[in-house]
Amino acid sequence: MKIALVLISLCFGCASLATAKPAALGPVLSASDLLADAGLVRRAYEELHPGLYRYNDKAAMDAHFAALEQALAQDQPLSQAFLAFSRFAATIECGHTQANPFNQSKALVAALFSGANRVPFYFRWIDRRIYISRSFSSTPRLGPGVEVRAINQVPVAQILATLLTIARADGSNDAKRINQLEVTGDSAFETFDLYLPLFFPAPEGTVSLRINGAAGEESLTVPALTPEDRAAALESFAKQGAGDGPLFNFKELNPLTGYLRMPTWVTYNSKWDWQAFIDATFDRLVQRGTANLIVDLRGNEGGTDVGNAILARLIGDDLRLTALQRRVRYRKVPADLLPFLETWDPSFKDWGLSALGPENGFYRLKRVDDDGAGAVIKPSRTRYRGRVYVLVDAANSSATFQFAQVIQVQKLGILAGQPTGGNQRGINGGAFFFLRLPKSGIELDLPLIGTFALTGQPDAGLTPDLLIKLEPADLAAGTDAVLSEVERRIGAN
Repeated sequence: MKIALVLISLCFGCASLATAKPAALGPVLSASDLLADAGLVRRAYEELHPGLYRYNDKAAMDAHFAALEQALAQDQPLSQAFLAFSRFAATIECGHTQANPFNQSKALVAALFSGANRVPFYFRWIDRRIYISRSFSSTPRLGPGVEVRAINQVPVAQILATLLTIARADGSNDAKRINQLEVTGDSAFETFDLYLPLFFPAPEGTVSLRINGAAGEESLTVPALTPEDRAAALESFAKQGAGDGPLFNFKELNPLTGYLRMPTWVTYNSKWDWQAFIDATFDRLVQRGTANLIVDLRGNEGGTDVGNAILARLIGDDLRLTALQRRVRYRKVPADLLPFLETWDPSFKDWGLSALGPENGFYRLKRVDDDGAGAVIKPSRTRYRGRVYVLVDAANSSATFQFAQVIQVQKLGILAGQPTGGNQRGINGGAFFFLRLPKSGIELDLPLIGTFALTGQPDAGLTPDLLIKLEPADLAAGTDAVLSEVERRIGAN
């Protein structure tokens, strides 16, 4: 737990960020209105956020709130206020607390996130350096595997240090923060795309780069992309939106190995019958006697508890999960906060008799089938008895993190890839309010259920059983090192 002395600056005035001159976009907001919004954030988070003091003590959080008020104590454009609230949200060290671009108003999105200011490539961070994974530029000098050392005259190291002040993750899991700052085509809103022009504004239409490629280090200027260009290049699952097309894909790599790609578990806005797909896939695996199954969760933060349907096909007896206590800060939301809280389920406003307590500032949230010893997953249909490999990376930070943790702890399969997001101490999520600030119009996500480990656990994600480091050469060659290594091991067995 951090003390106030360490975090009092909230990085608003860190020397390493001194050269950043944030953009001035959107209407100018008065200090009095912004301070009113900051007061509402403090009230709502202190009353309702279950993870507020998970990684900060009371003094540290008081310092963060004070730093937010100091940052908003003068009239300023919407863009600067948005950065201030984003920085504040990041100090809570919660992977589900953010100024969520998907939940902002159309007016805010148009004001802050438009323009031809996107870099013309996808990229990965490797050892805190940017390496291109796919280029949309006509110049061959920006091919896969090329290192980008500066963007618009700003060194990549400074860009990363700055963007880490707004990146969301649980606890000390910086792997998740850095993963969130990659541009991969997995989302309609890429954090790097949105925040780089806010922190480091540059003339629109082009982007200047310093790269280290086949010809050595050189500088070049290339056309920038627009949000519309980015949307046109999105991976197919990211375009699904509220559609009814498949979100997962299954194929046979060979007669002995099946491959289930699951880039998202966000199923609540889809009409597609994912449960039927999983049942049919596992029925097929069982009927054909497929010896190996690879479940690819890379890039998948989570969503609904799709993983439980998979676990139910891997077990022969009831599976009691590791006990994690579900805690909430309130039983019933104070009436004066309700006008500012949006959600999809009105039951979140009043937990009623499901909230037991209070005790030590929390209520324990009880499920219908909760006996306090951990939830139980029951076997479903015919059990799949083949070997299971789950491909993971730092994006796995919510439902996918919890699924990976069960796979590893219960020895139901082998995790392969890079360390996950999330945190072994527990995460916040499960239910949400969307806090709409009335003066600025900015929205902040407010998770409502905290899961807490009942025994001491590391402040970290999961380390895979088979750790496979991504290398620039993999990007240059267009090879999937993780999948290739798993296939090699399968072949060697």
